[in-house]
Amino acid sequence: MIAIKRHATARATLCLAALLMVATACGKKDADADASGTAAGTPAATPADNVSITDVKLGNAVGADRRVTDDKDEFKPGDMIYASVMTSGSAPSATIHARWTFEDGQLVDSTTQTIAPSGDAATEFHIMKPGGWPKGKYKLTVSLNGAEAKTKEFKVD
Repeated sequence: MIAIKRHATARATLCLAALLMVATACGKKDADADASGTAAGTPAATPADNVSITDVKLGNAVGADRRVTDDKDEFKPGDMIYASVMTSGSAPSATIHARWTFEDGQLVDSTTQTIAPSGDAATEFHIMKPGGWPKGKYKLTVSLNGAEAKTKEFKVD
């Protein structure tokens, strides 16, 4: 009977020790939070999160700085259509995606560029149709790192 009591006491001691280790480990996560309030094991903001799209301009010409020279939202069927996507911030890598659609959502073009901005920057996208654009309403949707950031509607007359 004494052996059974010792075995039960040892088992209870082991359970109590295990419970204390778990409680200590759970409390340690909160203590490991960094200055930004992010707990250890929680994903921190990526460097690309420091970049934002500030504006999108459309036109039929761009300068050497990749910025549209004459902002417009109406084009002719034979125009090459440019988009200047302005960003602010710095990151070793960020992805900008331009999706051009016609009227009911019909895909015209979809292009992705990876950038490494350090401050204000412009990224140029363009579309052209050798036979000319059908008249109607179009939309450009710009995403940054997979999240939709800006849309621009325009038309061809």
